[in-house]
Amino acid sequence: MAKQGRARRNLRVIRGSGNVFRDLELPDAEELQTRVRLAVEINRILAERGLSQTEAARLLGLTQPKVSALANYRLRGFSAERLLTALTALNRDVTILISARRSGAGRIRVDTRPTARERSARHTGT
Repeated sequence: MAKQGRARRNLRVIRGSGNVFRDLELPDAEELQTRVRLAVEINRILAERGLSQTEAARLLGLTQPKVSALANYRLRGFSAERLLTALTALNRDVTILISARRSGAGRIRVDTRPTARERSARHTGT
């Protein structure tokens, strides 16, 4: 038991970059992070609406197995463009903003804004 305690004290904590895929040194880390962020938002909306996978498939123009893959974040075969199109099918506006960066390489970022209805539901707890 004492040996385990000593081993834990020797661990170093390293602050992550904010992108787990970059931290794992995966190729196309920015693209992977973008697709996951888009999938998180799609899955949040589908869950909020209480749709079955079959209903979601019909709404998104996908097959049920593709919706299952999306729900489980198996995103091979889903481009960022395809995920953006799914968001528009869910009555979401998608805005792409390109801006200059003062230094270093540019980055890709996905930000979401709740609708007025979602903000109200969060404040009232419903």
